[in-house]
Amino acid sequence: MSMSVQKKLCMLGGFGVGKTSLVRRFVHSIFSDTYLTTVGVKIDKKTVDLAGKTVNLILWDLAGEDDLSSVRTTYVRGAAGYLLVADGTRPATLEVALSLNQRVEAEFGKLPFALLLNKSDLRDQWAISDADVAGLIDSGWWVRSSSAMTSEGVEEAFHDLAVRVTD
Repeated sequence: MSMSVQKKLCMLGGFGVGKTSLVRRFVHSIFSDTYLTTVGVKIDKKTVDLAGKTVNLILWDLAGEDDLSSVRTTYVRGAAGYLLVADGTRPATLEVALSLNQRVEAEFGKLPFALLLNKSDLRDQWAISDADVAGLIDSGWWVRSSSAMTSEGVEEAFHDLAVRVTD
């Protein structure tokens, strides 16, 4: 008999980095150019099978704000982990992600998380330096690139985080 567990994961990041598009790509396997500004929080569910264990991922997509004081980190309460998302073409969004991470750790302690550098389909416009990424990896961060448009790295990122929060 297979066991079923439920895990809450939060999507955190600045405005317009692609959090909602990543969730839609993962949950519904679609990409839409229609930008929907998330008001507060949007909740989706995706069931994944991890080595015979059924895991219901409850994905909390928090509204992206570049004004960090208005991001309601209280939504993170009860989360098993989170995906930090930055837009590889906008270095400022990496700063936002780093600040959000500090706030979450200050409030809830260390949770499993991954940093997704999204929009890898726009490599020619990439603006986050390899040195910055290497520095994060050296300090123990789990960093991947992804594209909600082409789906590159999306499934893997959610799957790998699901494995880490259920171990």
